[in-house]
Amino acid sequence: MAGNSKRPGAIRKSGSKKGARVGTGGHSRKALEGKGPTPKAEDRTYHPAHKRKVEAEKRQTTQSGKGAAKGVVRGTRRPTGGAEVVAGRNAVLEALRNDVPMTVVHLAARIDHDDRTREILELASVRSVQLLEVSRTELDHLTEGSVHQGVAAQVPPYAYADVEDLLDAAAEAGVPPLFVALDGVTDPRNLGAVLRSAGAFGAHGVIVPSRRSAGVTASAWKTSAGAAARVPVAKVTNLSRALGDLKKSGLFVVGLDAGGDTEVRSLAFATDPVVLVVGSEGKGLSRLVRETCDAVASIPISSDVESLNAGVAAGITLYEVAQARR
Repeated sequence: MAGNSKRPGAIRKSGSKKGARVGTGGHSRKALEGKGPTPKAEDRTYHPAHKRKVEAEKRQTTQSGKGAAKGVVRGTRRPTGGAEVVAGRNAVLEALRNDVPMTVVHLAARIDHDDRTREILELASVRSVQLLEVSRTELDHLTEGSVHQGVAAQVPPYAYADVEDLLDAAAEAGVPPLFVALDGVTDPRNLGAVLRSAGAFGAHGVIVPSRRSAGVTASAWKTSAGAAARVPVAKVTNLSRALGDLKKSGLFVVGLDAGGDTEVRSLAFATDPVVLVVGSEGKGLSRLVRETCDAVASIPISSDVESLNAGVAAGITLYEVAQARR
């Protein structure tokens, strides 16, 4: 019963009476101290997430497996983080050949290798570029559905040159400068086609305005078939002003437009320092750019065809200039 002092354990020992003590606020502080932040699930050895992490690390470090080449690790698609994606065997190979900075090369699982992919593997290994084997579905997502041929690479955003850099390149080559300027060309595939023709016919660079114009994107890289790694692209704020500065530097400005003063095959300035200006397929040359030109040349075409796109027009004209210079 309550209060029975004869009950065993009911006698209070002397000095055991609980009560307020001086400084009692700190007596239990150590007992209340935490053990730090809770570790992540993948860092706790008993957690299933830790086992998944260990298995993933093993897959990353495994350098052999069914369908994988030497030095290729299996993995998942990485986020680009703002980097450009170069898709296609030729584009990736040319980027590697020209020492374009590259973070990782993605290869489709069980890819059918040819001379290009074998050289890609060799060059990537020499340059210590990581090779990552992923599924074709992941490659489709990475390249946004473009034709990648089982190969894609992540490269930093394109570094545009200055017009002075193009002039210096022509001076080092010891030949009259030959540039291509694009006026209102917004399709990156057209830019890629122009870059491909420029590389094939010895142009020293391409000039694009910073606004209302295509830039060197993944589509341009793909269409250029690697020429974007060899032909520099300069970006200018005002195209008509940049063309005026080039005229002061001794270059002739020739616009390409329907109903021009002359045909490209008989262009008088072909062997001189010249910049060819290509307008958009729909609007052609803008008024200010047309007024800056020393001459406007055209390409004879059938009356059934309204116009040629920028890539085709630039290719034909560059071929005629190259023939005249030979």
